[in-house]
Amino acid sequence: MLKPTSHALGSSFRDPSGFVFHSSGVLYRQVNQSYRDNYDLLLGSGLYDDLVKAGLLIPHVEANRPEGATESAYRVIKPRLVGFVSYPYEWCFSQLKDAALATLAIQKRAIEYGMILKDASAYNIQFVDGKPTLIDTLSFERYREGQPWIAYKQFCQHFLGPLALMCYRDVRLGQMMRTHIDGIPLDLTSALLPRRTRLSFSLLTNIHLHARSQQRHASKPRASQRRGMSRRAMLGLVDSLESGVKRLRWQAKDTAWADYYDHTNYEAESLDHKEQLVAEYLKLTQPSVIWDLGANIGRFSRIAAELGIESIAFDLDPAAVEKNYLECLRADEKRILPLVLDLTNPSPAIGWEHSERMSLLERGPVDLVLALALIHHLAIGNNVPLESIARFIRGCCRSLIIEFVPKEDSQVKRLLASREDIFDEYSEAGFESAFAHHFSIEKETAVSGSSRKIYLMRAKS
Repeated sequence: MLKPTSHALGSSFRDPSGFVFHSSGVLYRQVNQSYRDNYDLLLGSGLYDDLVKAGLLIPHVEANRPEGATESAYRVIKPRLVGFVSYPYEWCFSQLKDAALATLAIQKRAIEYGMILKDASAYNIQFVDGKPTLIDTLSFERYREGQPWIAYKQFCQHFLGPLALMCYRDVRLGQMMRTHIDGIPLDLTSALLPRRTRLSFSLLTNIHLHARSQQRHASKPRASQRRGMSRRAMLGLVDSLESGVKRLRWQAKDTAWADYYDHTNYEAESLDHKEQLVAEYLKLTQPSVIWDLGANIGRFSRIAAELGIESIAFDLDPAAVEKNYLECLRADEKRILPLVLDLTNPSPAIGWEHSERMSLLERGPVDLVLALALIHHLAIGNNVPLESIARFIRGCCRSLIIEFVPKEDSQVKRLLASREDIFDEYSEAGFESAFAHHFSIEKETAVSGSSRKIYLMRAKS
């Protein structure tokens, strides 16, 4: 029996093969004695080396047993750290699709080496250097001819179903992964998908008929539900899932935010000056990691990336995030991670004991936050008081580059066009006063050709 440890991560209690824990500020994964044979096969077969070389599996080194390991440990490994842990409901369509294809590619390689994935959770995938990468080293077990793929249902609930809903209904349905932490139930997916999806062989068999089969056999013993599957049939299933995923496509249609820079009131000179100011302030602060809140398609995240800074580029609009991610792929940008996030309802702590998946703030703070052309949307568009905005951002970072957009700016006038102006505190003086409770203002510069200002602030202790 595992000896309880206060260092174990809340997301790492379900797998009897081992667990992830912190010791003296270092992240480790314990490999239990019960997983010994599978761990030795993973390393001895060559599968581990093949997957790491392909960038499909996080590398690790074996470590001496630190404090926090238990008596049931066979090995303790120290995996490469992931810069920022993201979740499937924060991914755009193409990120989830690429994560699905990576999972299937790993399954194919595993079978070649005599192993199989026993888990196909989207939470086991993280984006490392811009690529979807498996971070659960203990997801493999020995493959035996005739056994079914026990992770098949999980793959359909975590990947194929959500992708189909995003593609055929609404891309925002990816947010259902936030309330269905074990994947969107297949009967719910089947009910929500339009009837025409039954004309797709992949969706018919892997979603609709799969859901019907589950309902039909729900009362039968689990063992009786498992059907044998030859190696050839197993590979055929993986190929079928791969083809089905590849056929799912979603076009990032033009939206107000995805096309923001096509309709902004910035003159070219003003935009150039804004970029120069951001670069100047970044060089002054020299952050290692930033959060770009309201990043849109990542224009300013790229300034940070060019300076060697890791950037998590958050935006509310799935289309803007999609465009940002596709540009990252096109340009092979490894320092930018685009993610979908609604700042008025940021990712919470969810799961068992509210600790399986961390909230946004639990994954911070970072060195610096970029908040450009953002505050007026929160304060006026969403009625969030400036003091509350300042307090929230203080919880995210140690330094801040922020833009204030006054009421005379055309973008703010557009926000106020259809509502009463009840925002008396929304002024340059009110903004500076609210943020002064949490930050000290180090620099402020007017953006040439506009009424806007860019501030550099440092968080107060």
